[in-house]
Amino acid sequence: MDMNELAGMVDEAAGRLRGVATETPLQYDERLSAATGCTVWLKREDLQPVRSYKLRGAYTFISRLTEDQRAAGVICASAGNHGQGVAWSCARLRIRGTVYVPSTTPRQKRDRIRFFGGDHVDLVVGGETYDRAAAAAATEAGRTGATMVPAFDDPRTAAGQGTVAREVFSQLGHAPDVLMIPVGGGGLLSGCGAWTRVNHPGVRIIGVEPAGARCMVTAMREGRPVTLDHVDGFVDGAAVARAGDFSYAMTRLISPELLAVPEGQVCSEMLGLYQVDGIIAEPAGALASAALSRRPFDVSVQLEPGQEVVVIVSGGNNDVSRYAEVIERSGVHEGRRRYFLVNFPQEPGALRRFLNDVLGPDDDIIVFEYTKRSNRETGPALVGIELGDPASYRSLLARIDGSPLKVEVLEPDTAIYRMLV
Repeated sequence: MDMNELAGMVDEAAGRLRGVATETPLQYDERLSAATGCTVWLKREDLQPVRSYKLRGAYTFISRLTEDQRAAGVICASAGNHGQGVAWSCARLRIRGTVYVPSTTPRQKRDRIRFFGGDHVDLVVGGETYDRAAAAAATEAGRTGATMVPAFDDPRTAAGQGTVAREVFSQLGHAPDVLMIPVGGGGLLSGCGAWTRVNHPGVRIIGVEPAGARCMVTAMREGRPVTLDHVDGFVDGAAVARAGDFSYAMTRLISPELLAVPEGQVCSEMLGLYQVDGIIAEPAGALASAALSRRPFDVSVQLEPGQEVVVIVSGGNNDVSRYAEVIERSGVHEGRRRYFLVNFPQEPGALRRFLNDVLGPDDDIIVFEYTKRSNRETGPALVGIELGDPASYRSLLARIDGSPLKVEVLEPDTAIYRMLV
């Protein structure tokens, strides 16, 4: 399939979705515009009925099935959002469906799948990763004859998802300079990228992946889709170990710029969206806008001042219980949160001396775990410090070196850090 054919399918899908999918707002963002010197618009797909763009692809695919295929039912694998789109579509079209999710799928997304699907959909937890859930779903589809509804690796799904870009250009009334698209398996990038390349070839297209699941970046480098050895599942809506064959082939034709941003950077952007913009974004929803960061240690896209930039906020299905982890990952990424094993002498006043001589005036202890042991001269404590200014870390280390305490720095990529923190 070429880009022209897929772009035509996007136009057809737009008609099919009329009255079904919500025309979500294109919202000016003052925070990101000020940070970049550009005019930044957010395409708010988190405001769809299922709180993500996945409804577009799922409904487009299912609504095209034959009567015999509908009678046999559908099945899908999902990290959560695609499953909600399939469940919502099954209930609306009155088709039986089964949704397989990995065990890492947040409870909030599982509950929403059950809510949208009602009596029409069964939810099955299958495996620890999306790819294992997909394998289990494929096995079940082969056994029952149900039709698999791909989350991204099919032109029908991609065409529905591509209506996001078509809608953006209609709302804006002209072509922006830059279109930024979050990337998981590549379906949204395929549909939006193909339609944009065909209709507005001068637009700069940028795909943004999580650093812990850079399957499309890897596929483009290797010249074929490959399965990643390890996937960080935090950005669950984009944590895919292998890019799809169709989406990879289409991405090669589109030839977008691709970059991968660290998960901690995504967490910082989630907090910015929530605290400043009042937007509750899930990790994948904050993925593309995270690349607009202007902090010197972040992975950032380079823009010309005054350009018009459209960023797709792909979803808002975030479990509030995850914000503790979001704050932690953000603080560690920014260098604001640091952890140490401090060997304290077992004598009165040891902790007070640490506070007075080592801790900075704007620093705060956020973790202190210590158990006094008998018959020992010293005892280790896990100490977490939140720095008032990340740049003050060097002076903190200097004060530690100048103290009589034995201190071990816990680095985030070590096993002991992951065990204790």
